[in-house]
Amino acid sequence: MIYELREYSAVPGRMPALIRRFNEHALKGLAKHGMEVVFISLTDFGTNTMNEIVYVLRFDSYDELERKWKALLADPEWVEAKRLSEADGPLVASLGRRILTTSPFE
Repeated sequence: MIYELREYSAVPGRMPALIRRFNEHALKGLAKHGMEVVFISLTDFGTNTMNEIVYVLRFDSYDELERKWKALLADPEWVEAKRLSEADGPLVASLGRRILTTSPFE
């Protein structure tokens, strides 16, 4: 089992639009492609407070992670939703990504 931690920092003033894109499109796209969202939140305290969406996905393997991300990013519905959501400019200033494993802690 592996986990992918993703941190999206919004362009200043664009957090409401980024949240809307997650609620209306991204979460549905992740589910459509069999990606399990374990946790999703805004950062309330610490670095990037109130300007960051953090979420965790769970996968059985690196191959599964790569295959599912490739499918989502090529999905015409997702491509169009992303394009339309950025009609007034980009929503994401930066994206952090980490792959985590619990294997040493069994």
